[in-house]
Amino acid sequence: MHDTDYKPMTYQELEKQFQITGAQDFKSFLKLLNELENEGHIVRSRTERYGIPERMNLLRGRLQAHAKGFGFLIPEDRDHPDVYIHANDMGGAMNGDTILVRITTRGAAGGKLEGEVAKVVTRANTQIVGLFQMNEGYAFVLPDDKRIGRDIFIPKEAFHGAMDGHKVVVNILSYPEGRAAAEGEVIEILGHKNDPGVDIISIIRKHRLPESFPEEVLEEATSVPEVIAESDLAGRRDLRGKRIVTIDGEDAKDLDDAVNVERLDNGNYVLGVHIADVSYYVREGSPLDREAYNRGCSVYLVDRVIPMLPHRLSNGICSLNPQVDRLTMSCEMEFDEHAKVVRHDVFTSVIKTSERMTYTNVRKLLSDEPEAELLERYAYLMDDFRLMQDLASKLRNRRMKRGAIDFDFEESKILVDASGKPTDIVKRERSVAEQIIEEFMLAANETVAEHFHWLKVPFLYRIHEDPDNEKLQHFMEFITNFGYTVRGRGNTVHPQALQSLLNEIKGTKEERVISTVMLRSMKQAKYDALSTGHFGLAAEFYSHFTSPIRRYPDLIIHRVIREVLEQGDMQAKRHEYLSSRMEDIAKQSSERERVAVDAERETEALKKAEFMMDKVGEEFEGMISSVTSFGIFVELDNTVEGLIRLSDMHDDYYHYHEAQLALIGERTSKVYRLGDEVKVWVARVSTEEHTIDFEMVDMQPRQKKIGLIDALKAVRRGDKRGGRRGEAGSGAGGRGGVGAAKGARGGKRGKGGAVASGSGKGSGKGKAKADSSFSSARASAKVDSSQGTGLEGASGWRGARANAADASSASEGTTSSASLRRSSVQDGASVGDEGITNDGWSSSKRGAKALAGLTGDRNSRKRKSKGKSGAAAGGEGVAFGKRSGKGSTGVSLGGTSAASGRKRSSKGINGISLSGEGPAGADVGGSGESSSRKRASKGSTVAAGKGTGVDAAKARALDAAAKGDGGGQPRKRSKQTKK
Repeated sequence: MHDTDYKPMTYQELEKQFQITGAQDFKSFLKLLNELENEGHIVRSRTERYGIPERMNLLRGRLQAHAKGFGFLIPEDRDHPDVYIHANDMGGAMNGDTILVRITTRGAAGGKLEGEVAKVVTRANTQIVGLFQMNEGYAFVLPDDKRIGRDIFIPKEAFHGAMDGHKVVVNILSYPEGRAAAEGEVIEILGHKNDPGVDIISIIRKHRLPESFPEEVLEEATSVPEVIAESDLAGRRDLRGKRIVTIDGEDAKDLDDAVNVERLDNGNYVLGVHIADVSYYVREGSPLDREAYNRGCSVYLVDRVIPMLPHRLSNGICSLNPQVDRLTMSCEMEFDEHAKVVRHDVFTSVIKTSERMTYTNVRKLLSDEPEAELLERYAYLMDDFRLMQDLASKLRNRRMKRGAIDFDFEESKILVDASGKPTDIVKRERSVAEQIIEEFMLAANETVAEHFHWLKVPFLYRIHEDPDNEKLQHFMEFITNFGYTVRGRGNTVHPQALQSLLNEIKGTKEERVISTVMLRSMKQAKYDALSTGHFGLAAEFYSHFTSPIRRYPDLIIHRVIREVLEQGDMQAKRHEYLSSRMEDIAKQSSERERVAVDAERETEALKKAEFMMDKVGEEFEGMISSVTSFGIFVELDNTVEGLIRLSDMHDDYYHYHEAQLALIGERTSKVYRLGDEVKVWVARVSTEEHTIDFEMVDMQPRQKKIGLIDALKAVRRGDKRGGRRGEAGSGAGGRGGVGAAKGARGGKRGKGGAVASGSGKGSGKGKAKADSSFSSARASAKVDSSQGTGLEGASGWRGARANAADASSASEGTTSSASLRRSSVQDGASVGDEGITNDGWSSSKRGAKALAGLTGDRNSRKRKSKGKSGAAAGGEGVAFGKRSGKGSTGVSLGGTSAASGRKRSSKGINGISLSGEGPAGADVGGSGESSSRKRASKGSTVAAGKGTGVDAAKARALDAAAKGDGGGQPRKRSKQTKK
């Protein structure tokens, strides 16, 4: 089937091809075909022909969905580019599903691919965690994972005791099909959403993190002895007479690495890195090994640890506790005065650590004025610590010279009480003690990786690919805004050039900003069976060798090392078997790492929001950490990050400039960009959405809105705020419905437009055209009419393709903040080609793209030149805006939640100023809130309506009331203007 000459065949043709003759062969062959079809490896066409997906314009892979409804196919073929899938083309697929996608659009050379889901091969979501909302006779569960775009329908007989407000786990009985929602049953009640601890449990269930170990795993762990026997020491190098210490955090219990440093007579250093020999206790294929593979790594949440191995091993026999014998895997390296490795050895050993040191105490001991009590307690180790400091400094200097990139980001630690309530947020310090361990672990990981690479045995490597050319170019353009440049072009940039930039900006105001954007321009580090190098470390070979208690790849590496050390070589069959397994282990480990990081970040966001709950109304100073089309992210000194929504920045109309990552005020020319220091106050906190909303302290309050009657009276008075010639515009919003607006093409000046309320969609006879590039957000998007924000803005903070990365990697494609989670629509926030790129009044960088707040709706953007007039209508929860130039007229309508429109005119305008200095505007709304603003000079006239809409008679009255030439005389209609 993979032959280039192959054409899809019928069942009969395949029988003939494979020479199937016997009845049993027929039966087995048909069963095999069905299995291959169900697994998506082959496809049966409408004409009953069988072929492989790629030969039938289909592609197999995993769906990565977005909270806004669209998604991407991540192909199984790693060399194939991702495929964008519009929300309307998801075909009932859910996040994580294995799917077959039909390619519908192929971009120009190297351009983007678009497709539609042809088949869901396997379902990833069998259970969903969410909030139970009960109605009469039925209920819905709102998923915690916003990437699952539809709520789950629960019939009454499947409540199983769940009540309104409970957090529950639902088993899916049927998946969404067409317009029908998925159906499920409640299988676990976690508790009421406000009960202590339910929030963390919900996150654990959402990410499917295992809380307990299977019985057979615990039984095997119990059978592991608690002390070392003499028989365990056979073949091991005895290092129990050396001064070896562990250096960890105060609260660490799984101590898996220990170090010692000596100085030779020739002046060279000998560094010993000793790692717990976990593979000695966790044998291949055992229940412990299978469970460790499934978990992938330990997960460190704010108030608990979910270990990869049972505590009996991780905190017991495998933990390098002081003054007890422990089995280890050692890497001993000799360095010359330039910190170059001149000799190394990898071997099994037995050690007895002298002390259990903490980062805090080592830092104090190496300070200029160590505490007398500490100095007395550890006097016999002081020479060792000074040697460690000296060697670590040399190692770091050598690493920096070769071009390694060192991102020195501040991290935080959230302190919680016994009930899990956050009490404080403190910064984690990266002192000399942390740097010592960091450099020693990096050296061991590189040495081991290179050693076994040249032995050509199956191995797992930690790789970091070169940055994407386009993203790196965007970064290089961005830093020119600060007056910096980087030598190189695109992906030919050496990491050393980037590190030189980091050195140049160190200590400056823009250091964190530029570092963050640089990090986002890079790819994620991951595991791989092939060594392709590590860009961030500027290392040709790199692996993870030093943490087998908490990372499965490290355990696998130890297992390979043991086999090579014990047998001296690897038999061909064993080599072939391990080689076939490494790619799968690398993929599984990388995926589990992503899940762990997502869960860790989500619990941090939750606890930070909880910490800020009682601080609503308080003022803080912070720095702008990200600028997006829907607002500004500000990070406080304690690392708490919040969003200033664009809808709350009402002192001006702000344009988003992606290249400069800045918002620029149209009227005031005020600029907000990355790195700016601002003063904010806490406006809103949502522990359910894990978000914090800030507002600018110096932002002027909104002007009080004007009602329809007052607006009509003002129009009839000829009320005006300056202007020379007249032009009228009107707007209306209907309750719960879609308005219809009609606009005339108009003449050069003074052309009016009428508004009518109806159930259809708006239309404009000008050049108005809605170009919709992406579909809707979740149909259950909430309305916040009290705040006038319409659809919930950034209900979480995650970009279209963003994922977590380790210290030496980067998240891909985020356009909001470093901790960006998921995003949804705010005030008609739209999504362009590259994820979130523009707001409801802006266009994406590749054209006027728009996103609707609810399914089927669209934002629209209109531009008019001289004398053009147009109209736009928004459905439920959608707002839109338009502009007009000289002598133009336009209208905007809003639906049930919030609408916001804007139009701008120049000469000859009459109007009423409703907000800000000079601008005239009208507020129009249904059951939610809508607003329109227009900018005018002297003598503009605008009417505003709020409530159930404006009928045709009122619209004609508004039009007739418009005055020209400063409001003195009524104007004549243009022949081109429809009445």
